[in-house]
Amino acid sequence: MNGASDHDAPMSRARCLCGEVTWDLDPPFEWMSHCHCTRCRKAHGAAFATYVAGPAAGFRLRGGEHAKRFESSPGFFRYFCGRCGSVVPGDTMQGRAFVPAGNFEADPGVRPLAHIFVGSKAPWFEITDSLPQFDAYPPGIDAPVLADRALSEPSGAPRGSCLCASVAYVVDGTPLGCWNCHCGRCRRARSAAYASNLFSSGDHLRFTRGEDLLASYKLPDAQRFRHVFCRICGSSLPRVDPESGLAIIPMGSLDDDPGIRPQRHIFVGSMAPWNAITDDLPQHAEFPSSM
Repeated sequence: MNGASDHDAPMSRARCLCGEVTWDLDPPFEWMSHCHCTRCRKAHGAAFATYVAGPAAGFRLRGGEHAKRFESSPGFFRYFCGRCGSVVPGDTMQGRAFVPAGNFEADPGVRPLAHIFVGSKAPWFEITDSLPQFDAYPPGIDAPVLADRALSEPSGAPRGSCLCASVAYVVDGTPLGCWNCHCGRCRRARSAAYASNLFSSGDHLRFTRGEDLLASYKLPDAQRFRHVFCRICGSSLPRVDPESGLAIIPMGSLDDDPGIRPQRHIFVGSMAPWNAITDDLPQHAEFPSSM
């Protein structure tokens, strides 16, 4: 599967939400794909994770001392910034570097070529574009396919958890809404194309284990934006906004179908240049002025 870019910039720079970890990846890039596997969705807290692959020789990581790692499967480590929780790149594999696309500072000049691991796709997400779909890796990728993380049977109210399963929660009551946010802060925090957030009353969010393992990062210039994540694995997790009383729940962290689907796209004026909206949901350039 070859999707080399004609991008003629010397490199593509990226950074985590807080800026402590930065990295470069020189083109030509081999491909960009959307991964729907359970582990990627948990780690990013998003509908899917988008990664770009390029030659390992062109990859440079700075501030790596701030990165933490979690062994999500035997011998495979996922990395995240210990300060802000953004997913960051780590080990190279088979001569390639794999970097999350949500953190690019500019257009990398490459576009998605496929959806992979669609057999693990979130039940609340619908693929509406015409890209090829693969149940596992695309042809040409020689890597072991791991079984999805086992989950217990649904028991009523939607549940969620982090990748390492140290933190778990339940959402009691009827969800109030679900939006896809394309703002730069959400993209960097989730290291993804956008954030799909479920909203409920803060009183309806209940942590069933691991609440003491939650870490929180607030941008210095942000009035309300915070990123909450697991200290062990870095997965994005729910938070309660004290001003509105709302719980903001990363839908990628859900274990069960919440029974609601995304209703609109917000902050599309800040949308990643490599991402395309192909559904018919309402779009708002910024936050909706009225609902």
